[in-house]
Amino acid sequence: MKTFLTAFTTLLFLHSTASAAELDTQSAVISWTGSKITGDKHSGGLAPKSSSFVLADGVITSGEIVFEMGSMTVGDLEGEWETKFLGHMKSPDFFDVASFPTATLKLKSFKKGQMKGDLTIKGVTRPIAFPAEVKDGKYVGKASFNRTEFGITYGSGSFFEDLGDKMINDTVDVEFSFAVKGD
Repeated sequence: MKTFLTAFTTLLFLHSTASAAELDTQSAVISWTGSKITGDKHSGGLAPKSSSFVLADGVITSGEIVFEMGSMTVGDLEGEWETKFLGHMKSPDFFDVASFPTATLKLKSFKKGQMKGDLTIKGVTRPIAFPAEVKDGKYVGKASFNRTEFGITYGSGSFFEDLGDKMINDTVDVEFSFAVKGD
């Protein structure tokens, strides 16, 4: 019986060993959407700077993604309007990219279709939880955060009155699809 338990424990350990991985930047799609109270929206992309994950049985259990805030794009504007918009988004009114060039998502767990962790933007860290799933070998999901919790209050009806149709919603949505690659 002792031999059986030792063999079973060894097999269980080997089956559930942790391994290291990182985000596959070639397949990663990370997009954001922000909107005004009128329903007008802007959306674009954001590139990861670095990542590291711990996998157990081939599934993320924890990790970190560092986002390069200077890589922010907007997909629905062109030319002068695109330049102005991105300049404003990267200014101290919004993400203050000169002072805070990166944002970080530290994943603490991925269980039952829910990722949980800490999101750091502009040096402020807040807990975050969002639904995610593994679909066709990629992690797919949508996270939302309240920008005012990170000190981004420009155009927020929660902080300013009489903004009218210039009021910007506090919620920012981030959709993602990425694969991981191991050592």
